[in-house]
Amino acid sequence: MASVKVYNIEGKEVGTMELNDAVFGVEVNEHLMHLAVVSQLANKRQGTQSAKTRSEVSGGGRKPWRQKGTGHARQGSTRAPQWTGGGVVFAPKPRDYSVKMNKKEKAAAIKSALSSKVAEEKFIVVDGLAFDEIKTKKMAAVLANLKVNKALVVLDKKDENVILSARNIPEVRTTMSNSVNVFDVLKYDNVVITKEAVAQIEEVYA
Repeated sequence: MASVKVYNIEGKEVGTMELNDAVFGVEVNEHLMHLAVVSQLANKRQGTQSAKTRSEVSGGGRKPWRQKGTGHARQGSTRAPQWTGGGVVFAPKPRDYSVKMNKKEKAAAIKSALSSKVAEEKFIVVDGLAFDEIKTKKMAAVLANLKVNKALVVLDKKDENVILSARNIPEVRTTMSNSVNVFDVLKYDNVVITKEAVAQIEEVYA
């Protein structure tokens, strides 16, 4: 089992914690992590874009001029793509962009992402994270004490004071232990997580 240091919000070491190798010590599978990121970004797309083809725009039923003898290039319709008001050649239509992954693949991808952060020593465990008021300066001070700036903060329970305190800090995102995803873990340089959140993740994925 990998062992990591546990810090308090002052940035002082207050102990160590054993991590479950079944979650935080697996072999990193880059293919699955890539697939998970592609899937997450693709599934966010609405796919509602739409434009009209030449068969859908109004007008243009009559040939604008005779085929030969005018000096113009031959034209069959005023609603062909080269005309103002004409249809779009390969018009985008509503479609489903979603990419499917099965449960085992999703779990393996998250384990790989978390294990990569542990291996890089960018997985920072804190004994607790709670504020008695909403104060961005307090959250900034905690991150400064832990010597991180671009960070994903993982909480074990919803704490509005912490979430709102972190909201205005650029390159910092808060999430719950049950909402951890591969994209966020890889996007942010460091993962700052509470001891209870680690236990919750281990309970789900171990």
